[in-house]
Amino acid sequence: MSSDPWGRVDETGTVYVRTADGEQVVGSWAAGSPEEALAYFERKYEGLVVEIGLLEKRVRTTDLSAKDAKTAIDHLREQVDAHHAVGDLAALRTRLDTLVGTVETRREERRQQRAKQSDEARQAKEDLVKEAEQLAQSDQWRSAGERLRALVDTWKGLPRLDRKSDDELWHRFSHARSAFSKRRKGHFAHLDSQREDARRTKERLVSEAEALSGSTDWGPTAARYRELMADWKAAGRAQREHEDDLWNRFRGAQDVFFAARGSVFAERDAEQAENLKLKEELAGEAEKILPVTDLKGARAAFRSLNERWEAIGHVPRDARPKVEGRMHTVERAIQEAEEAEWRRTNPEARARAEGLTGQLRSAVDKLRGQIEQARAQGNNARADKLERELEGRQALLDQALKGLQEFGG
Repeated sequence: MSSDPWGRVDETGTVYVRTADGEQVVGSWAAGSPEEALAYFERKYEGLVVEIGLLEKRVRTTDLSAKDAKTAIDHLREQVDAHHAVGDLAALRTRLDTLVGTVETRREERRQQRAKQSDEARQAKEDLVKEAEQLAQSDQWRSAGERLRALVDTWKGLPRLDRKSDDELWHRFSHARSAFSKRRKGHFAHLDSQREDARRTKERLVSEAEALSGSTDWGPTAARYRELMADWKAAGRAQREHEDDLWNRFRGAQDVFFAARGSVFAERDAEQAENLKLKEELAGEAEKILPVTDLKGARAAFRSLNERWEAIGHVPRDARPKVEGRMHTVERAIQEAEEAEWRRTNPEARARAEGLTGQLRSAVDKLRGQIEQARAQGNNARADKLERELEGRQALLDQALKGLQEFGG
């Protein structure tokens, strides 16, 4: 008979394993020595140890499902419970029990992880839907369209939710994309219509511009070309394949007209430059009249110069204010001399001036008398007040006397 701490072989070749419930028959052995029998069943035990170890590792490190893990545990437990091995079978059961707990823990962790992933996926899809619904109202057709296409790719990469939630969110998402596509299609259809209207309008403008290109009615035609250009800008853009050709024809017609006008204006500008030189010479002669000492002679000289001035004709527009201003200065000086002469020789104006001067002089004398009386009475406050009034009356008197001198008196 042979034995070890976990088993023995009796004289009949029966192999036993020791358990907490007593010895259990493992099997019988007749092919060799008792030591070989124990060694055989000990190797069976070691095989179970290895299998349980591998299963523990798979549960810890792989995505082995709880169902498959439970099936594997039950299979090993059947082998352990069959007592066909010699060793610490209770320890193997304990490890299997522990592994069952580990599997349940992993099952719960995975359930929570799936729930978390589902919540994250739901939130992500709701965010995508909200953004898509905002983009559906955008007028940034290119960027919004590109962003919506990117959102579709993002959606495809997200996990599916429960059928009801996923379908509801997808319906909103798809509706937003359809609404944007419908608005964009309507916009470009309207734009095409506008461009067709613009093409027809610009063809009419081109026809008129080409008809005007030979006109020699420079002012009105140039004004009409400016109106045509304003109408061109207001018409908007035609289709790309028509816009450049229409513009080249429109611009070409204008160029023909303005080139011809420019040639004529160049001749006119040369003539006006010569007129300017002549008028500057006349302005110089007019300025020699100043200052006016002989009113009658100055008036006659200026009249003669002005007749020659009117006969000369136009000067360049930008030079006109300066040269005309020189003549106007001389003219104003003669007018002021005439007004001064009239005032000097006007008896009614002289009488009014003398009357006003007399009144002011009387008022000044009266105030001086009142001031002397107030000082004598010791009423300095009244005297000071009267002196301030005297200053104002004296200033008016001085001014009136100066005006009277203009009449030679």
